[in-house]
Amino acid sequence: MSGAGSLASALAGLIERRFALHARGTTPAREMVAGLTTFLAAAYLIVVIPSLLASGGMDRAAATTGVIVLIAAGSIAMALYANLPFIVGPGIGGSAILGVTLAQVEHVPWTTGLGIAMLSGVAFVVLTLTGARGMVVRIIPPQIKLGLGASIGLFIALLGLRDAGMVAVDVKRHAFALGDFSQPGPVIALIGLAVAIALQTRRVPGAILAGIVVAALAGVPLGLTSLKGSLAQPASFLPASPLPVMGKVDLAGALTLAALPYMFTFFAAEFFSTLGTTLAIGAKAGLTDEHGNLPGIEKPFLIDSLAATLGPLIGVPGGTALVESAAGVEAGGRTGLTTLTAAGLFLLALLAMPLAMAIPRQATAPALILIGIAMLGTIRTAARSSSETDGITDMFAPMAMMLLTLISNSFGTGIAGGLLVHVLVQLLAGRWREIPPGLFILTLPLGYYFYGAATAH
Repeated sequence: MSGAGSLASALAGLIERRFALHARGTTPAREMVAGLTTFLAAAYLIVVIPSLLASGGMDRAAATTGVIVLIAAGSIAMALYANLPFIVGPGIGGSAILGVTLAQVEHVPWTTGLGIAMLSGVAFVVLTLTGARGMVVRIIPPQIKLGLGASIGLFIALLGLRDAGMVAVDVKRHAFALGDFSQPGPVIALIGLAVAIALQTRRVPGAILAGIVVAALAGVPLGLTSLKGSLAQPASFLPASPLPVMGKVDLAGALTLAALPYMFTFFAAEFFSTLGTTLAIGAKAGLTDEHGNLPGIEKPFLIDSLAATLGPLIGVPGGTALVESAAGVEAGGRTGLTTLTAAGLFLLALLAMPLAMAIPRQATAPALILIGIAMLGTIRTAARSSSETDGITDMFAPMAMMLLTLISNSFGTGIAGGLLVHVLVQLLAGRWREIPPGLFILTLPLGYYFYGAATAH
């Protein structure tokens, strides 16, 4: 007993030295509960993201393994190097860009898409190591940053509606139309959406995951959900090999002018998501200073930039601090022990891959709809800030970006158009001195791309 007690005491001391639990007013038990909460809040990603990537031609099973490995590896690095309660993983926005916009709309091979994502990650690493983040923050207008999130959110929500069969594309009228709600797809999507909303409003951890599970179960009698694995065949529950997507990065194909807007989109999604998530969730955890800054923010930035760079090598675009980390912080998580616990649970999820593979896209649609709607909230912040100055001058560009994204079904076209509109509106308003020189330079390649996209059809 004394030996066991000494071992437990030594382990507790090691954990305390590594994570400084006492200094942050937490305990191992609280951190582990917070880690479980974070896992439940983010587990839906191992279903939704591979589904998006598979729609662009990637092997879904291999992509699922890649997603889990990236989340686990990135989160372990964040836990041990930065000691912060932020899990790291691919975002839905970047996955939608690769699997839908690039692969389906622009007909860009997913291997080239991974190359574009990797180059954006390299740029993120360079800016992090050189300390040039402030330059990027200054060059991109605040309304464009907020409008970017809303544009991606609008596209993701519409993608969810289309996956569910609630919205169809009317080819004759070149417009959207309501889907057939008598079909099984919209029915199970509505069921999952109702469950997720009911649980979210009650602040139940894992609300989105619960909605996906209930929708998938509802799809069994309707013939949409079928379990490929079997408990009688344990080997079928082993992780799928990531080899079909590992190392398939086409960097040469990504080094084109047409890829520039998408490279910027990947970069902006990773860069500003990391900045916003670390500051907002860090403040909620009481880790920021009196000025709202997070001491040692270079550490999470370095982890995220490396995840964004190395993720494509295992077939997963992007890598950023995930906003779902807020669930763990709300449950009391304050250190990397929360993140380490969540990472361990994600590794265990590798054994449940056949269950994830059995879930149809109609059941994952509620997650896309809810996440997309949540991202639309950023435009409200932009509208509130613009009301203090000149609303039409500040809001014209982000609204144009959203409309162009929707009309063109392309993030690249929307962002290129939004930045160009911003510069034009500022010039017309006589605010040319407020436009950073770097943004003027950026308009040249973006203008060429936008012209090419507009005249291609």
